[in-house]
Amino acid sequence: MNDRKGVLILESALSHTGSATLKIPRPIIKAATASTGERADSDSERDAISSSRDRVLLVGSKSQSTESTNPHSASVPLRLPLLIRYSPITHTTFKSKATPSNTLYVLTFIVVLEARLEQAANLKKVVDAIKDLVQDCNFDCNDSGVALQAMDNSHVALVSMMLKAEMFSPYRCDRNIALGINLNSLTKVLRAAQNEDILTLKAEDAPDVVNLVFESSETDRLSEYDIKLMDIDQEHLGIPDTEYAATIEMPAAEFSRICRDLLAMSESVSIEASKDGVRFSCQGDIGNGSVTVRQHSNVDKPEQAVSIHLSEPVSLTFSLKYLVNFCKASGLSATVKLCLSQEVPLLVEYGLSGSSYLRFYLAPKIGDDE
Repeated sequence: MNDRKGVLILESALSHTGSATLKIPRPIIKAATASTGERADSDSERDAISSSRDRVLLVGSKSQSTESTNPHSASVPLRLPLLIRYSPITHTTFKSKATPSNTLYVLTFIVVLEARLEQAANLKKVVDAIKDLVQDCNFDCNDSGVALQAMDNSHVALVSMMLKAEMFSPYRCDRNIALGINLNSLTKVLRAAQNEDILTLKAEDAPDVVNLVFESSETDRLSEYDIKLMDIDQEHLGIPDTEYAATIEMPAAEFSRICRDLLAMSESVSIEASKDGVRFSCQGDIGNGSVTVRQHSNVDKPEQAVSIHLSEPVSLTFSLKYLVNFCKASGLSATVKLCLSQEVPLLVEYGLSGSSYLRFYLAPKIGDDE
């Protein structure tokens, strides 16, 4: 066996003349598509093979004469008709059904995750908003959707993302799977996608890579990339449900502007919620500043409204550097929700499509840290 440049060449197996079942290492390959289950040789069954989503690599005997039309398959001539056998397996198995001049070898890869986004911009903005906080993280995929939870190196901030299954069309996840990805690597690959491109994520069972496909909505351009996965030992923290003393909903662009303006004067901001409104204030070497936002409604532009729900006054101090980082998610949502309680991390939430969300938690500064 020779696994070279992503194409598996089973040279020794091609000379095999008897029936065999061999377990082999999982290579990184591009392959044709085929289904599982036992198939005989007929046109209808070959059509079913080409329309299914499970990946296989077809390797024929050296004596066969017709070239395979799949540029990603092993460079071995094939001749039709072929006797094909499939096994519904969850591991990689090499099978042969031998006749002297018409042998076909089938290598099956079970695709367990397929998630299609109508616009690549959605994932690009999410990754851009969190890549400066965390470098390596697990994308936890299950039948509910794709989730992510990670802390920054200083354990001051936590990011929690949930992309619900309804955000994708279609969405398929046959079993729970964790994709350990370096976000800088993911960012580099996502730069190859236009914002309006259709993006599809695919992963196989026990994957070594995650596959990203970018389809242009206007042209016939199709781009495909594989990103190597990492084994990330990451503790999943249970975030308790909290009854916050103050919940503020305001335009995301306005919150971003306040944080950027105050960062020019200080490293910290005090957020004080009261019946008079929400006051953002700071003190620095060059002076001090404050911005007060009061509750108001806007019938014509509801996304410009400010709502404040207050059970008791609250005042906390936070790092502006982190808040400015959070604000990179402003392009994902027109509004942002801020939730505060004494001695509890600040919650900054950006709502995505449907019930999907991107949340940031930031620990308050205490005592000498302020």
